[in-house]
Formats: sequence, structure tokens, C-alpha cells
Amino acid sequence: MRLFNHKVLILMMYSLIVVGCSYPQLEEDATLSGDYTYLIGPGDNVNIFVWGHPDVSLSVPVRPDGKITLPLVEDVSASGQTPYELARKMEKELSVYIRDPKVTVMVTGFVGVDRQQIRIVGQINGGGSSGSSSIGGGSMVGGSSGSGGVGRYSGQTIPYKKDMSLLDVIISIGSIGQFADGNRASVIRNINGTPQQFGVRIDDLIEDADMSKNVKMMPGDILVIPEAFF
Repeated sequence: MRLFNHKVLILMMYSLIVVGCSYPQLEEDATLSGDYTYLIGPGDNVNIFVWGHPDVSLSVPVRPDGKITLPLVEDVSASGQTPYELARKMEKELSVYIRDPKVTVMVTGFVGVDRQQIRIVGQINGGGSSGSSSIGGGSMVGGSSGSGGVGRYSGQTIPYKKDMSLLDVIISIGSIGQFADGNRASVIRNINGTPQQFGVRIDDLIEDADMSKNVKMMPGDILVIPEAFF
């Protein structure tokens, strides 16, 4: 995993600074393997409902270490599990104190695990629902919308939604930057354990309404939007 992250970082920096690079265009043939199910991640909020026991039913955040804490149980790992799996785990944990507990888990404030997020880095204005940061002379910015102009580049993550497209990603982040070169944007995608980079044409999609450029996005994709050269 550390080696993979290192390769991804190299690809991201390379795509942001190298002039005249071109990548094979991303094709509209991506498919999810198996049935896509949302996995709980750090930053999510989970509502733990224990039937007949309102005193132990409450909403708790998933901590950065991926764990949650309830009045009767502490440090239960939640990250990387489906709501169904977490509910069964909570039933086992609570059975020490409650006879035959029945638990339902509902997730709100979706963030998800890293491998189910889509990351956007480069010339973006922000405006989406997740935290943002600026890169290159700016400071880290948290909150509900991107900073857009603090640093040379900005970064943002959004949770993947089933059947998400490139257009959906642009809508989620608000807009690309004024000085972005949308037709030189690229997507870094993990294919069989190897990060590969493909070109996408955001300007053609938005300015020309060319829906053939509205390619499918996948969980874990990284969208890189470089600065235009004048």
C-alpha cells in the first residue's frame, strides 16, 4: 500500500508540472467488480439504534482511527465495514449487557474509506461538501467548501456514488479553476494493483456539451486538473 501511494504521488506531481504530456483517453467501459456496497470510513456519522433500548441508541462519529465508542462498549472498529456488518458486530458486543440485542446501523455525513473516495487535485474552485486543502504556498483549509484561491493548487475528496460520471464530479466540487486546462486533465486509476493515467476532456464536456466525454468514474480515482499555459 505504501509503494502504491508513492507511485500515485509521483504520477500526480508529474502530471501537474510537465508540459506537453498526453495520455490515452479514458474510455467509457469501466465497470464495478461485483455489487458495490458502501463502506463506513473515518469522519462518517453512524446512528446506532438498539431496539427497545433508547438509552444506548445514539449517533456517534467514526474517529480518525476508524473506531466508535458507545456507553456500554468502547473502541469498536467500524471503518471498512458495511452498516450490516457493523450492526452484527454491535449485537455481539452488546450481548454481554443486553439479552438478544437487535441493532440497526444507519450512516449519515458520508465520507467513506480512501479506496471508495474520489480525489480531485489541481485547479479547482471548491464548493463541494467535503474538506479541501490548498497546495503550493497556501495553508490547509478545512470545512464544508473549498478555498479555491489560497494556493496555486487545491485538493478535495468526495465519496464515490454508484454510476458516478465525470460530470457528477465537476458538479460536486462546484467548478474548475479559472486558469485550469480542462482538456489536459487526467484520471489516475488503480488497475490490477497498478496506478495508470488516462486523459479526460473537461472543457469539451462542459463548453461543447460533448456528452461522449462524460466518462464513468470509479472508486479510488484521482482527477488531476492542471494549470493552463499562456
